[in-house]
Amino acid sequence: MIALCNRKKIQRKLLDWFHKHGRDLPWRRTRDPYAIWISEIMLQQTQVDTVIPYYQRFLKSFPTVRRLAEADLSKVLKAWEGLGYYSRARNLHRASQVLSSHLKGKIPDTIEGLLNIPGIGRYTAGAILSIAYNKEAPILDGNVKRVLARLFAISGDIREKETGQTLWTLSESLIPQGYAGSFNQALMDLGAMVCTPRNPLCLRCPLQRLCKAKAQGKPERYPLKAAKKRIPRVDAFSVLIERNGKLLVRQRPPEGLLGGLWEFPNWKTEDKRGLRSKLRLRNHIKKELGVNVKVKESIGTFQQTFSHFKLTLHVFQCESSNLDKNRGGKWIPIQNLDQLAMSRIHRRIAEMVMNRRAAGEMG
Repeated sequence: MIALCNRKKIQRKLLDWFHKHGRDLPWRRTRDPYAIWISEIMLQQTQVDTVIPYYQRFLKSFPTVRRLAEADLSKVLKAWEGLGYYSRARNLHRASQVLSSHLKGKIPDTIEGLLNIPGIGRYTAGAILSIAYNKEAPILDGNVKRVLARLFAISGDIREKETGQTLWTLSESLIPQGYAGSFNQALMDLGAMVCTPRNPLCLRCPLQRLCKAKAQGKPERYPLKAAKKRIPRVDAFSVLIERNGKLLVRQRPPEGLLGGLWEFPNWKTEDKRGLRSKLRLRNHIKKELGVNVKVKESIGTFQQTFSHFKLTLHVFQCESSNLDKNRGGKWIPIQNLDQLAMSRIHRRIAEMVMNRRAAGEMG
């Protein structure tokens, strides 16, 4: 597919560039497959600058596969709080238990072995094999797809299976023997630093003379992506039910969106006007939670954009003066809310509550 002379030029030029300009990142200072695995999972759909402090704290708390496997999931989720896509953390925890119980904590060094681990797909397996074990395994993340699509002017939609397979084949064919880890990381860095989605820095690119998209004068035409679907909006309401300095919280089911995280009771609504009725809200809470409350006031509206919807959450302050039992909730002292793993939107609500409490505005 690629002429031998061109392949050699690409390999040499890219490795030379990486030696001079490659990023100095914490996970590149080790060959520990566990640390590299953690970094690759964290980097999925997350910026490098965001990941670095999480990576460092996570490894300090869970330095080995066995330590991660022995930890409570709640502690793992708390360490992950703020990174989003929490299924990654749950898969890491489950995978560590599989590795600990069946492989004595050793991370496999074969593609077959890695693909049997929860949460490890073809890209992550290739990254671990090439970077930790220096095996000639290809990678294909967003940055690499963009570099290869421009370098070879791949006109198909990169989300389509056929185009994806073409890019995987190209990625694999380019790996220089004995330099898999460095070459794959060079591809990542080129896409992140030079061959950017918009306004690529073609004049700084070591591959500019070999790039077909550059020769056409239209590098930003590649890669082709289908138009994104419109993200739906979801309205919901949440209640802060206070009793004797404690708030009622619930834990989400272990699987699914935000699985295992804690949150204040909340429900979707199609009728925003109904939120204005304290009586309707009180009756709803009684029906859903089994708790008698006094609805005091609306205390704000919070928003968060998820991968597949935009959430607007209307928050109300309530008070329960009796010792009603509740269905599936837990009373937590306000000062202990920071100990729970929460999604970004509920963490913002919790911080508001704690700040208001400190200022004497609640209770």
